[in-house]
Amino acid sequence: MLDNSTRELSSLHKHLLYKMYIMPITLYDFQLWYFKRVLLFHPLKKLKKIQWRAAIWITNAFQMSPSWGVEAIASLILIYLYFDKISSRHHLRVTSLPKQHTINSFLDNQHSKKMKSHCLSMDNLTDKQCLKIKSSIVDTNNHSLIVFPFIQ
Repeated sequence: MLDNSTRELSSLHKHLLYKMYIMPITLYDFQLWYFKRVLLFHPLKKLKKIQWRAAIWITNAFQMSPSWGVEAIASLILIYLYFDKISSRHHLRVTSLPKQHTINSFLDNQHSKKMKSHCLSMDNLTDKQCLKIKSSIVDTNNHSLIVFPFIQ
């Protein structure tokens, strides 16, 4: 409906539509499945295909055009770089939560000095258990030490 032969959206408007509406809906709650040490071949393959189709739509290129070239012309950031960007934003958001927030009870004591830690918090786990666990909480806990090393 938005893109027909008589009235066509400009490439700029297509790019904005993809960036402002399609990407946030597609990547809603990505923190639940995107964290360190997790195999992401299948989701990334699907997301690359979605981005390639959007780049073809934005630039009106041929279907046989190379994906990297069309994405560059459409000014789309590579999907794994986009994930790194919004992942670091998520980690910053978590580290700026109030001390009484529930998520802080699962992190180390340095994050929740005023709260009683949860029985499954990072402080109650051994180093071996922490290395085995694949979770966004563990990733957030480890990343917060990198973002704010002066928190003690």
